[in-house]
Amino acid sequence: MTAFERLLSAVGRLPGVGRRSAERIALRLVRDRDGLLSDLIAALVAAKEGLCGCSLCGSVTAVDRNPCRLCSDPSRDAGMLCVVEEPDDITLIERSGVFHGRYHALLGKISPMKGEGPGDLRLKSLVSRIEKEGCKEVLLALSTDVEGDTTAGFIQELLKGREIRVTRLAFGLPAGSGVRYSDPVTLGKAIQGRQQV
Repeated sequence: MTAFERLLSAVGRLPGVGRRSAERIALRLVRDRDGLLSDLIAALVAAKEGLCGCSLCGSVTAVDRNPCRLCSDPSRDAGMLCVVEEPDDITLIERSGVFHGRYHALLGKISPMKGEGPGDLRLKSLVSRIEKEGCKEVLLALSTDVEGDTTAGFIQELLKGREIRVTRLAFGLPAGSGVRYSDPVTLGKAIQGRQQV
């Protein structure tokens, strides 16, 4: 395998990068050797040496700050644990400014089509955290697709019989959207989850 083929293969393994995009990225890196390529190499080396997954929530953190700032913040509600699929979901929820508990990233979801089962997720560490930290509520902030629903159901079964409240994000229409732009499943869930005004 040539050096260019190795670069193409590595870039192509990034999420959301198809064959054609990988080719364009690889060509751009090779053409701009002293600029972008050098910057990218330096950034990758710094990431390899200085970043890791948080030992508690699974989010990205500095090696010298593990557990991360959210997990080590004493003002966060340790009785409330929000379970997400990926670490970037934590960032999105934090931007809302409404959730003040702790997080736990599963690093995926149950997906038989992709060959990902319960053993591929951070479920043992989830149960361990719930017991160790004395969580009172687990909020499942998972996708509303088949895999997300399957994962949510599996977690509910896993936690059955424990004195813990398991909740799920409400479903409904996005803010600023209308009924005419909604798909039937979202619209149905919005009707089922209606609230009194």
